[in-house]
Amino acid sequence: MAWTRDQMAARAAKEVRDGYYVNLGIGIPTLVANHIPDGISTQLQSENGMLGMGPFPFEGEEDPDLINAGKQTITTLPTTSFFDSATSFAIIRGGHIQLSILGALQVSEKGDLANWAVPGKMVKGIGGAMDLVAGVPKVVVLMEHSARGEAKIVKKCSLPLTGSEVVSLIITDLCVFEVGPDGLLLTELAPDVTMDDIVANTEASFAIHPDLARRH
Repeated sequence: MAWTRDQMAARAAKEVRDGYYVNLGIGIPTLVANHIPDGISTQLQSENGMLGMGPFPFEGEEDPDLINAGKQTITTLPTTSFFDSATSFAIIRGGHIQLSILGALQVSEKGDLANWAVPGKMVKGIGGAMDLVAGVPKVVVLMEHSARGEAKIVKKCSLPLTGSEVVSLIITDLCVFEVGPDGLLLTELAPDVTMDDIVANTEASFAIHPDLARRH
């Protein structure tokens, strides 16, 4: 059984450490705000000029003036601060964000990331992804394993790159891959997902962590 989007977000939230400044990308990554572990103090940053995002509001309590970079309504915290986009990107480019959790269209076995443009489709804007992968030391990709039957974890990206060899960890609805100098390492499987499922849905080559291999 594949992980749901909320379960994927909860797994990604385990990568957040106490004291981290974290940027959440558009799509599934925005759900991570609802799953920060108890006892962890973190500040969630948004490119549109907000530091200290809270979880999504309950229905009926939305404030249309409080939105994240994906234009979803969010909540504030006692520590929340607001500033212009120039300051927001200075925080990113200055290396002050420890972790970024992004969506992706493709990730290669070397950790190359493509997440901003599909040839032939209108591009609304590059957004902040290129700044994030250049200025943040750890990039986690949170995405569905395949799209319309096509593998998204590939040997080589065919879409325009956001960054080269920038991804540290890939979390999908089927599994978790660590990305290292030797390529992809499969470390976790979703419940009832088999090795055969991963092989069938992954174009890229990968190794299997010894502990996982023993259990399966």
